[in-house]
Amino acid sequence: MLPLIYTNAGAAGIFLAACLIWNVPEMIGARKQTAKASRKEASVQDRGSMGILVGLQWVGLALNFLLAGLFPAAAIPWYRTALFSIGVILILLGVALRWYAIWTLGRYFTRDVAVSADQQVVQTGPYRSIRHPAYSGTFLTMLGVGLAMTNWASLVTLLICVLIGHMYRVSVEEKALIQAIGQPYVEYMHRTRLFIPLVF
Repeated sequence: MLPLIYTNAGAAGIFLAACLIWNVPEMIGARKQTAKASRKEASVQDRGSMGILVGLQWVGLALNFLLAGLFPAAAIPWYRTALFSIGVILILLGVALRWYAIWTLGRYFTRDVAVSADQQVVQTGPYRSIRHPAYSGTFLTMLGVGLAMTNWASLVTLLICVLIGHMYRVSVEEKALIQAIGQPYVEYMHRTRLFIPLVF
């Protein structure tokens, strides 16, 4: 059983529109939201994490679309239209959460890991309860993409790739923040979760 976007032009159009809403701002941000462009005073300590994160994300997306076609037996057979609709909604909710987190972080947000001497711990908005809400938004979006494909193989593979990329990125980012901010960030880590409030 193939995904709706492979067999239904309306579903394909809706999915494409959601993906454009997600990806167009990301492509613009990839050019403008780097330490070199927006925080020239910052020290870049990325350790290749941006390349690994983006690379694994695109590998996961490619496999997501490929496996849905190669393994129709892994299709999720129940409530496919509802599941597709939930997936599209999650894509958009994830985009909204990500950009709300980016807006809240303000000038401290960069695509590459960068820290500066005057760095402060941001604890407003979504940062009150989770340390990486922009990444939580990406997870929501990717969960939405996987659900919209209505295929277990696609969904699981995509989420594994995204999780591996983000866990490496977070390890690099938090080491840099501890080094730059010190005890205030350590205390903030003890009070908050990585991606999901009160859970993980």
